[in-house]
Amino acid sequence: MAERSQSNKNQNIILENREKLSISGVEHVDNFNDNSIIVMTNNGVLTIKGHSLNISKLNLDDGNVRIEGTINGIVFSDKRMSNKKNGGLLSKMFK
Repeated sequence: MAERSQSNKNQNIILENREKLSISGVEHVDNFNDNSIIVMTNNGVLTIKGHSLNISKLNLDDGNVRIEGTINGIVFSDKRMSNKKNGGLLSKMFK
């Protein structure tokens, strides 16, 4: 039931000087490293690319994430597209 109430929330993305990124509506973090962070939001998969990326705040109860570092790109993908890609990767691994 908590997932349903979160999916009805608006999503905001605030980028400050390409160094600080605040995102609301985050459901979970799929993957992260210094150059890429992938988060699942209530509007789809969000991929953040850059350098020296760091998750400085993560509150999944509120659905808020704050990322710091040099941000070079932000890309949205549809949830269904993400699931197909993951299935394809897993199938290749187990062949």
